[in-house]
Order: sequence, then C-alpha cells, then structure tokens
Amino acid sequence: MDDNINALIKYRIARAKEAFEEAMLMRREGHCNACMNRLYYASFYAVTALLAKDNLSSSKHIGVKSLFNQHYIKTGKINREYGLLYNHLFENRQEGDYVDFVVFDADSVDPLIPQVKEFIEIVSTIALTQ
Repeated sequence: MDDNINALIKYRIARAKEAFEEAMLMRREGHCNACMNRLYYASFYAVTALLAKDNLSSSKHIGVKSLFNQHYIKTGKINREYGLLYNHLFENRQEGDYVDFVVFDADSVDPLIPQVKEFIEIVSTIALTQ
C-alpha cells in the first residue's frame, strides 16, 4: 500500500479514536446530544479510513454512507449489523444537528457506546490490513 494512503488511514483511525474519547467525555458530563454527534463522527472517521484503503472517497457525508453500504455492507465484507449501526448514527446526527427539539438522553446513547467502540475496532482492523 502507498505510504501516503497508509498515513491517511492511520490519521483517520486516530481521529476516530479521538472522537470516541470526546463522546465519552460528553457522556460523563451529561451532554447526550454532543455524545451522539461524536459517536457518529468516530464512526465516520473509521469509515473514511476504510474507504481510503480502496481509493474511495466522497466530499459529502451521504456519499460516504452510500459508498460504505455499497462496497462493504452489500458485498458482505462487513456484517450487515454494522451497516445498520452506521446508518442509525448518521440519521441521529442529522436529526440532532438540524432538527429542532431533538433531545437525546442516556437511554438513547448508552447502548450505542459499546457498539461504536466495536465498530471502530473492526473497521480499523480491516482498513489497516494489507
């Protein structure tokens, strides 16, 4: 793999882990909307690392979601449950950022935390595999 691509993948995985830690900080402080946002971005950065591995990219979040579903979920390279999780996070982030009166609570974010942690680990491992 090209050294530049490898560096980009590692950078994006580091961003994914950093965003996950930010989500944990937001949750500890009781900021569930911000936690949901950071959980999405943690997943987003991991997915963009994976896309970079296969020389795929999009300048739009919806495009990243589409490429992920098309090239990894529909092909069976990544389990369907992770596609559903990513799609759910995408929708939650959209609502939380752009829809008035959306309030996430502990019941909505807490179950996602271990799922996102696992998602990042799996997607990162695949992204780093030669």
